[in-house]
Amino acid sequence: MNENNISVKKNNFLKDFISGIAIGIAFIIPGFSGGSVAAILGIYERLVGAIADIAKDFKNSIKTLLPIGLGMVSGVIAMLYPLGWALEKFPFPTVSLFVGLALGGLPSITDKLKGKKRLSHLPACIIPLLCALLLSFLPVGQDVNLFGLTFGGYILLVVIGIIGSCALVIPGISGSMLLLILGYYNPVVKMITDHFFKGRDILTCILVLGSLALGILIGFIIISKLMKFLLKNYPMGTYFAIIGFILGSIPTVYISTAKDAAVEIAKLSALHWVACVLMLIIGAAMSLSLVMYAKKKGLSE
Repeated sequence: MNENNISVKKNNFLKDFISGIAIGIAFIIPGFSGGSVAAILGIYERLVGAIADIAKDFKNSIKTLLPIGLGMVSGVIAMLYPLGWALEKFPFPTVSLFVGLALGGLPSITDKLKGKKRLSHLPACIIPLLCALLLSFLPVGQDVNLFGLTFGGYILLVVIGIIGSCALVIPGISGSMLLLILGYYNPVVKMITDHFFKGRDILTCILVLGSLALGILIGFIIISKLMKFLLKNYPMGTYFAIIGFILGSIPTVYISTAKDAAVEIAKLSALHWVACVLMLIIGAAMSLSLVMYAKKKGLSE
């Protein structure tokens, strides 16, 4: 193997690792979708294909999934505390940065809308948009007690993991938002930060997080096979749906942030809202620059 091939492989690994970090960070923010980030970064089809084909082509699937998975775990661990602090102290400027990143990255998806557009593509965009928006109006469930679960409680955790993973794979549908609605998001985060990281109740943490992880794995495989089929057979309609999901998730992010904000919105200063606009612009400029650079260098899918 020559040095050029080694260099390309290292660059691809690093690119996928950084993409994984971004997907992991998106998972922490209720209302944001890891699938949206994957689509914007141009790795969605490859990610879905690798998950769907993991049994058929294990070696190549692992080569694709390993750097992304390591990045996701690193992103969650590294950003769980600082992002939680930022969302508590400066909720709207923080989410505005990520909304800007999502908006600036949309050209990476709209570029894939090549071919003849049909009238049927309109509902393919509008219906997902409304579904994503509807999430913000669903009542948030009461937090579940994850300690002292029965066998049925662990089975339910597997089901919750499947639901959460489906939301993670489908762009625009937030897994963390669904977990929040079902009453599992805050208990899981608290279990990780207050118990698992501090070495408390490790066995219970492993059982709970393991059950959730099993459900996520099962859901990943099922929904990835479906998305791979749709992208292969109905690419135009599928990408219109992805755009609809992403656009619908943007107001959902702000609405969910308003519900969860520890500060009173009416008491926020004008400077706070100016910061929101600035962060929105900065985020959009950053992701748009990356999209344009990738297109110039031929790095996009």
